[in-house]
Amino acid sequence: MSSLAGGSGLIAQIGPGEGSQATETRSYGKGLPPPDQMVTVERRGEVCLIGINRPQVHNRVDPEAFSALARAYAAYDADDGLRAAVLFGHGESFSRGIDVDAFAEVLRTGKARVPDADGIDPLGRRAFLSKPLVAVVHGDTWNMGHELFLVADIRIASAETRFAQDENTHGRFPGGGSTVRFPREAGWGNAMRYMLTGDHWGAEEARRMGLVQGIAPDPRAALELGLDVAGKIARCGPLGIRATLASARMAVRQSEGTAYSHLGEQYRALYRTEDFLEGRKAEAEGREPVYRGR
Repeated sequence: MSSLAGGSGLIAQIGPGEGSQATETRSYGKGLPPPDQMVTVERRGEVCLIGINRPQVHNRVDPEAFSALARAYAAYDADDGLRAAVLFGHGESFSRGIDVDAFAEVLRTGKARVPDADGIDPLGRRAFLSKPLVAVVHGDTWNMGHELFLVADIRIASAETRFAQDENTHGRFPGGGSTVRFPREAGWGNAMRYMLTGDHWGAEEARRMGLVQGIAPDPRAALELGLDVAGKIARCGPLGIRATLASARMAVRQSEGTAYSHLGEQYRALYRTEDFLEGRKAEAEGREPVYRGR
């Protein structure tokens, strides 16, 4: 079954296993997550799983779901016990993008507000996560769905994933950040090839363009791969992980010169941490380090 939320239920299967140290997990047994819960949040040890849960409309994102996603991102970023997050979609698709009618109604009634006002913008246009995000996609990953995917630091796709950035064929344009990120990640010609024509593409083409770092044979295997990658991140020193992201993002969003100028300061700061000492001690003792984030 291609549906991640189908059958015995995704959350029941990706919740903490025997012996897990997870401090908070909701379980939905053999059923699906409640339909009124537009975004699910699960904890698996030091990894947070965030799921878009509107499968009845192919996980199209309306203002309420966008706001819930922003709050989930903010809660993950603020929780020192979480070191990596995995974003996925319940149902047959990751997301077919924006719920146009729902957003249009908000604008028409004059009740518009910044949907991420009480969280972190999932499209990364204003505030940004300070910790890693792994996106795992399957099925239709279109428009805003593709833009949510592009924001992630590491991206995994199921082999049958169908990507699209086809707003121009509908009289709109890609307004969620892909006009910035898509050319940067895939190259100008590759990005314009798909944004200007509205043609769809598959997982192998996404990998050719550098958009995907791993492809799995089916949606469940893709999620397992994403969890494995997130777990490896979570076992690293969290202070170093944050510094790595901060430095790389500084180079992209400001300049390489600015990023270079901060390297010494960032490195010296880590030398004074308990985690640095633990890393050295664990290496000398031939054991796995236990990082505390301080």
